[in-house]
Amino acid sequence: MARHFDVHPQNPQPRAITQVVAMLRDDDALIAYPTDSGYAFGCRLDSHTGADRIRWIRHLDDRHHFTLVCADFAQLGQFVLLDNAEFRAIKASTPGPYTFILKATKEVPRRLAHPKKKTVGVRIPNHPVAIALVRELGEPLLSSTLVLPGLDEPLTEGWQIKEHLDHQIDAVVDAGDCGSEQTTVVDWSDGYPEVVRVGAGDPSRFE
Repeated sequence: MARHFDVHPQNPQPRAITQVVAMLRDDDALIAYPTDSGYAFGCRLDSHTGADRIRWIRHLDDRHHFTLVCADFAQLGQFVLLDNAEFRAIKASTPGPYTFILKATKEVPRRLAHPKKKTVGVRIPNHPVAIALVRELGEPLLSSTLVLPGLDEPLTEGWQIKEHLDHQIDAVVDAGDCGSEQTTVVDWSDGYPEVVRVGAGDPSRFE
């Protein structure tokens, strides 16, 4: 059964954050946690099972772009290649509900980057719980939107997620309803911005 952590959405309790991060580090855990664009799956970058478990739960193939959820811009810059234009545009848009697809550096495990393009998604969410988890972990969370096959609507409450995924994930970090509008996705992999999904973030600055 998944452990349930009830955390404050604005001031997450340090003890709960520490316990969740210990599970990620010590138990190779797969968690559900809140972001500014709904709940997401999360695990460590070097998890031996996390990415495959997410693919299995969501019925995804190996072309799926995972997202590295970062605490700040300095951390993001370790995992993707940025030219000056990309740097300025992305820095001006973060933290916020955007996902950027960029060329991955060698810090990204090969199995997590897109097999042909060698790209990866990155984002800095504007949610205190997500930021607290990533800061305590000291590295990005490998993440994917918590969208379940067969359901018409995303799950927006921690108790719903625990009910549906109790035996498939290890922990639910419950900060209440954090919405369900997904991020706006901007693909920079060809050297210019292409909005490939319009979501919560204003796409006009990249059009």
